[in-house]
Amino acid sequence: MVNVHNTVGTLVVAAYLALAVVNALRARGRDFAWARPLSFAAAALLLVQYLLGFYLLGEGYRNQASHYLFALLALVTVGLEHGYAPTRFTPRARATASLAATAGTFVLVFIAYAIGMG
Repeated sequence: MVNVHNTVGTLVVAAYLALAVVNALRARGRDFAWARPLSFAAAALLLVQYLLGFYLLGEGYRNQASHYLFALLALVTVGLEHGYAPTRFTPRARATASLAATAGTFVLVFIAYAIGMG
């Protein structure tokens, strides 16, 4: 199960990197109809990753406290992207807000991933 958690972690990092790139392009004026589905797919992968992590904790596996801290902080940036950015701005400003949120999520999950793999 640890290998599955590592694999899903890799997918989460890749998904948020791709999403940050897509949102950077959207902030520059390009349009991607699949940006929103990609965002929800990345969030779903993150949810699966959390569930796997809690399962591993229940089985007695442990990691550094900072791994859990950075992983759970990603909930804040995902919440900002899904809850705040879509409703408060013009399309271009929404893309910029989404870029800030997804870039933040990428950084947090990457750090959690690096700690977890270390």
